Amino acid sequence: MTSAPLAAVTGAEGFIGSHLTEALVAAGYRVRAMAQYNSFSSYGWLETLSPDVLDQVDIVLGDVRDPGSVRDLLTGADCAYHLAALIAIPYSYRAPHSYVDTNVTGTLNVLEAVRQLSTPRLVHTSTSETYGTARTVPITEDHPINTQSPYAASKAGGDRLADSYHASFDTPVVTLRPFNTFGPRQSMRAVIPTVIGQVAAGERTITLGDLRPTRDFTYVEDTAQAFLAVGTAPAEQVVGRTFNAGTGGEISVGDLVALIGEVMDSALDVREDPARLRPANSEVMRLVADATRLADATGWKPAHTLEQGLARTVEFFRAPANLARYKAGIYNI
Repeated sequence: MTSAPLAAVTGAEGFIGSHLTEALVAAGYRVRAMAQYNSFSSYGWLETLSPDVLDQVDIVLGDVRDPGSVRDLLTGADCAYHLAALIAIPYSYRAPHSYVDTNVTGTLNVLEAVRQLSTPRLVHTSTSETYGTARTVPITEDHPINTQSPYAASKAGGDRLADSYHASFDTPVVTLRPFNTFGPRQSMRAVIPTVIGQVAAGERTITLGDLRPTRDFTYVEDTAQAFLAVGTAPAEQVVGRTFNAGTGGEISVGDLVALIGEVMDSALDVREDPARLRPANSEVMRLVADATRLADATGWKPAHTLEQGLARTVEFFRAPANLARYKAGIYNI
């Protein structure tokens, strides 16, 4: 009897990481999932997965900033998915050093472990924020990199390291660059759970930042399938390349709030909170993906519309046990 292949996942306890863990198990993998070490022995969102899923998951506490933790995680893995990152843009204004430590040095540790252990495939996670405000639309992978926040700069640094390791050492790395992902389990630092969470908690006056920027929103299960697609495609089709993952559609924050109000059958009064505004030159005003390269290489395409994804996200946040995990009444950075 052939044993299941082993996938190692950093950042597995987080929003996308937990969904990817579920998708990997559904695809027949056993998962070694790293959750960031903490004194509460918390496994984050991994604790909410079904027993059938968790039966195929080995959870380890560690830290991508520590080379030993990373090497232990990757030892014996057939593939690795690197999702661990500090992600909140507002907090990157306050603590840029921590973003470099995690997003750059942490990525270096993963790349070194993959090189030393000869791991067959590494999927590295980028972000559409590395593009900055769109100069041409839709945004292809050839769009210039324009980092408008310390977060974006740290992620671009990790991307360049991944590119350099492929060029220098033939490291089998592929970079996935998701555009804005949303869905159940997302932090309220993001706009969709911020709005839905406030409404689910009984608010009808919604406080937000700038309502003008447009984004390309992808439902989280589709993003997880994009990770699987580049992690399992033949090497000659994906290794050494960067791929956008997005729907190709865009909607402004203001129109998005109106759509959420329709889905939740609630009339919303939206007010701008100056504390939620990014510095003027740091705000990315427009992001919309061209994911043609990913579709051509792997056949991936999103399976959910924005409205379908919002309906499932609303269902999640309306469950009292889920909403209780959040602090809907404060500005989450």
